[in-house]
Amino acid sequence: MTTRPDSTTPPAPMSGTPEFLAGDEYQIPTWCVLGEDGRPLEGAQAPDIERDKARRIYEAMLATRVMDERMMAAQRQGRLSFYMQCTGEEAAVVGATAALDDADMIMAQYREQGALVYRGFSFDEFMNQMFGNELDYGKGRQMPVHYGSRKLHYMTISSPLGTQIPQATGYAYGQKLAGNGLCTLVFFGEGAASEGDFHAALNMAAVHEAPVIFFCRNNGYAISTPTVEQFAADGVAPRALGYRMHVIRIDGNDILAVYRATEEARRIAVEHNKPVLIEAMTYRLAAHSSSDDPSGYRSRKEEEAWREKDPILRMKRWLIERDWWSDDEENTRQDELRREVLETMKRAEKRPPSDLGTLVSDVYADVTPALQRQLDALTAHVRRYPDAYPRGASSLDPDVKNSADVTTDQGGA
Repeated sequence: MTTRPDSTTPPAPMSGTPEFLAGDEYQIPTWCVLGEDGRPLEGAQAPDIERDKARRIYEAMLATRVMDERMMAAQRQGRLSFYMQCTGEEAAVVGATAALDDADMIMAQYREQGALVYRGFSFDEFMNQMFGNELDYGKGRQMPVHYGSRKLHYMTISSPLGTQIPQATGYAYGQKLAGNGLCTLVFFGEGAASEGDFHAALNMAAVHEAPVIFFCRNNGYAISTPTVEQFAADGVAPRALGYRMHVIRIDGNDILAVYRATEEARRIAVEHNKPVLIEAMTYRLAAHSSSDDPSGYRSRKEEEAWREKDPILRMKRWLIERDWWSDDEENTRQDELRREVLETMKRAEKRPPSDLGTLVSDVYADVTPALQRQLDALTAHVRRYPDAYPRGASSLDPDVKNSADVTTDQGGA
């Protein structure tokens, strides 16, 4: 490990010859272990993953894909207001999560539901959040797909792009001070890496030597903006060098490369209190969100070419090659998952919303007079027009509970 320079470090050698360094002459290679045929590349060093863990990883990827398909269909049917898919990026998300300690903190952007699936977040918990019913940990205050789980060490998602990146540095610095041997991994896309928060976070992590892993999912597009229009340099990875930070670029659709790279990044972060940047080259096979139509900015031919690189298909071939999975097992499991998703969705739809009073509980230690006046006005309005707010009227609770009297589930973050 190199030592960070300080005020006593001699300056770089002086030179009388001017020399400009050309940034376009340097490229960081992409590390890959598993070929698209499901076989490790010649000479590639595969990580040591036991059969049970490999199956757990694959089933989490499969469950994420099935849930994404069903919930996007539900959104199109008008049963859900909004949805975002992880399709095509499951290996990057689940593989990275599997390489962590289950107590490590994960700060997600909004496309990392696979991390929660791997850690044990149930379909019921997903559905309760998406429908904002009385069992939603966020009490219906968030839009769909903004999950959070305190018990699974998954920070609640917020909509503004990139805010979680400097927050991850701060949280990791706290872990360092606590000396608990844990780290924080923060997910973000290459578009978020163009935010100022990205640079502030990397600089702060490097200066304060925080045990944080910056995991960039470079999926080709920031909504409709392709990578070629986002930056002139060689992607996101080279930026780490300016902060004297460890960095690696990997094939984000290769589950073995993702797992091994994250495993090593965690070792560096925890044992040496050094931040690490991982750039995972992947592709967003789905639309940016249920509000997006990708046909307006990319071709079907491009999408089909990337479907051949599907991370789930690649891992499935690897598992079958090792006799750890079969096509019959695949069909059976997919049928089970589809049935479970539909059953839990129907249950969640029927559950009532939280009491109206929960709009102001847990905001402050005590409900402030201003919030109480707003709630009283809202309650009166809903009572006056119950037909316009059928679900709101059913959730009226005249007694606004002090947050100290409200029982909160430890699933929430």
